[in-house]
Amino acid sequence: MSCESMPRLGSFPFFFRMGICALVITLLGGYIVSGLHLRWHYDNRDEVPGLTINDIVGAYHGVQTPSPLIEALESGHPDTIEDYERTELLGWLEGDRVSLDYDNLDLGELAPSEIIAVSCVDCHTRSASGNDANPEVPLEYWDDIRKLADSKDIQPSPIGIVATSQHVHAPMMALVMLVLALLSAMTRFSTRLIGVIVFVTGFGLLIDMASWWIAREFSIFAYAIVIGGGVYAIGTTLIGCLILLECVLPGAKEESA
Repeated sequence: MSCESMPRLGSFPFFFRMGICALVITLLGGYIVSGLHLRWHYDNRDEVPGLTINDIVGAYHGVQTPSPLIEALESGHPDTIEDYERTELLGWLEGDRVSLDYDNLDLGELAPSEIIAVSCVDCHTRSASGNDANPEVPLEYWDDIRKLADSKDIQPSPIGIVATSQHVHAPMMALVMLVLALLSAMTRFSTRLIGVIVFVTGFGLLIDMASWWIAREFSIFAYAIVIGGGVYAIGTTLIGCLILLECVLPGAKEESA
């Protein structure tokens, strides 16, 4: 049966069309809630407020980020610090007593708090000014330093959880798109346009689902998850809107007849 010979949604009874509208609106609303759930689920995985690409990379591939303070010290910053003080700070940051030894009185002048106060705080205060000032990275208090002292080791979700999640999502999302594609073929809109949207949406879902596994080995595919999932969401929304328009716009019943 060609698309031209299929019955038009607009030719169906009023209550049938309104029921289809209600179902499609519920479906699209559910996708909005799903998007919020994903944001809340992955948010702050990298210990940085807000959903970032690192949250997605961490969930599917894992992220190992060294302490920003270690990176700065190993790069030679600041250049005014003594070698033995740099060694003491690196040993402190790489140990397992970071919070306990920060202002340990037993360490005297070699306590990290003392070294930082003498060598770093002049440039790293919220009120610092001058050519070398960096007020965006304050080191005045322990709460400031704690955010920069810890290395991050974000482990990906266990493979069993990934398989279980995809076992639920892949068939359901594909089935939803199949139903929407069939309904969209029963609208007045260009079959070429609908075909392009369905193709791009289906391909986006395929990329999304396949990248769940590939990203475990290659972190760059976390971007493919975001892109593929975004394309699928946009495609289903467009198809849903075309179906809603077909059901509510006047004139379809007469054209079909």
